[in-house]
Amino acid sequence: MPTNVVAENVLGTMGAVCWMIQLLPQIWKSWREKSTEGLSPFIGFLWGISGAFLGVYVIVQDLNIPLIVQPQVLSVLSLVSWSQCQYYSKKRPLRVCILWLASLLVILGGFQAGMVFAIRPAYHNGNRKAAQFFGIMSSILLSLALFPQYYEIYNHREVIGISIPFMIIDLLGGVFSVLSLAFKSNFDIIAGVAYSLVVVLDGIVILLALVLNPLAARRRRRENALPTEPREGTPQDKQNGRMLEDKKNTGAARISDIAS
Repeated sequence: MPTNVVAENVLGTMGAVCWMIQLLPQIWKSWREKSTEGLSPFIGFLWGISGAFLGVYVIVQDLNIPLIVQPQVLSVLSLVSWSQCQYYSKKRPLRVCILWLASLLVILGGFQAGMVFAIRPAYHNGNRKAAQFFGIMSSILLSLALFPQYYEIYNHREVIGISIPFMIIDLLGGVFSVLSLAFKSNFDIIAGVAYSLVVVLDGIVILLALVLNPLAARRRRRENALPTEPREGTPQDKQNGRMLEDKKNTGAARISDIAS
């Protein structure tokens, strides 16, 4: 595909915008329902950490502002979602959740700044291995974070807790980002793999929701439609009932004889 700087910047910006807002539907859903049942806390925690690694990668390369801002927003919103899991599912005090959130943000911010200053001189001297390491680690963490969610889906036999709009926006961010790379003069393989993994893993969650959620809804309707009256007894139950009734009648007859 021919190089097109305008298309690259437009698509890259669209992908960055998607990845800045993708967690807002999830945070809203958890707050509105006051529950994070079915949502794996590992998504928020690992994505929060991956944002710091991705931030080092894009800052060292001196990419455009949207791509530098995006990892910071990703980390903040991811850790907010993780804090909601701690508050709603783990029932931890609100003060503790806020303290943990603030502490993690400070630690990750300091880590990111320190790593940027540590590897930038080597990068400018032509050694890109350190920067590539942070890009690869970010991709690994982003991918690993969704596997615990698959277990939650397996455990509940449906997709609950996780916001489908969140998954759709995240997937679109990956699509736009991959397309933006296609218009670059040099295709970034590391970024391409990372973005493609996002598309595939998010797509699996959406597909499972389309398949499992209707099945779960039908299963609940069948369970609710079951009659609530006592079931008809088995032949053995009926025989035991007759024997008990005969004993009651015999006992009543004996009492009547004694009384007379």
